[in-house]
Amino acid sequence: MKSYAQDLRSNATDAERLLWGRLRRRQLGGFKFRRQRPMGRYICDFVCLEASMIIELDGSQHVIDAPYDANRDAFLRSAGFRVLRFWNGDVLSQTDSVVETIYEALYRPGMEGRFD
Repeated sequence: MKSYAQDLRSNATDAERLLWGRLRRRQLGGFKFRRQRPMGRYICDFVCLEASMIIELDGSQHVIDAPYDANRDAFLRSAGFRVLRFWNGDVLSQTDSVVETIYEALYRPGMEGRFD
């Protein structure tokens, strides 16, 4: 699983690269994010362990994969994580808004879900 996570980091989508540029090096509120982090049987796009937060970026295939995503999110929540989901297109076209939402969620413990 570790080598698969490394492959995902090497082959990031445009949206993942863009958001990583805004999350890395504790740029967002001093919180440390990791990318393509194995969590149980899943690999999460971005994880902040200190805030127990997972950020997932979804492309159009996730409309079809909604039941899989729901099971995945339930597993991650049962492990104590909040899951925030954003569409790739929103990350690319509304980057500042996505980053603001993540920032707010870091300081609002109950905030999670899909953000359109």
